[in-house]
Amino acid sequence: EAQLVESGGASVQPGGSLRLSCAAVGFALSSYDMSWVRRAPGKPQEWVSTINKGGTKAYYTDSVKGRFTISIDNAKNTLYLQLNDLKTEDTAMYYCRKADASGTTGQGTQVTVSS
Repeated sequence: EAQLVESGGASVQPGGSLRLSCAAVGFALSSYDMSWVRRAPGKPQEWVSTINKGGTKAYYTDSVKGRFTISIDNAKNTLYLQLNDLKTEDTAMYYCRKADASGTTGQGTQVTVSS
């Protein structure tokens, strides 16, 4: 059974950085496009970033371009999202998602940005 387990969320001040991790179990991340999505309180789910299965192309929503970086470590079968220059509006639960028909999604990891 395919599973995704996120970690790395925390409470940080504006301008801070975090690295979110998403460990895959039961399948190889390198065989699929993978995404990060987030849901802020009271707001709909928002797509954040996608990396293609070759790890050669990455896409970002405009609000995080230049601040977030998606990557994959195939040896560790883990997806990452580096978050830099965090803003209060980045506060949300972050989820990694397998970008196929299954839409397998992890349980999420909370990022809170506040002063």
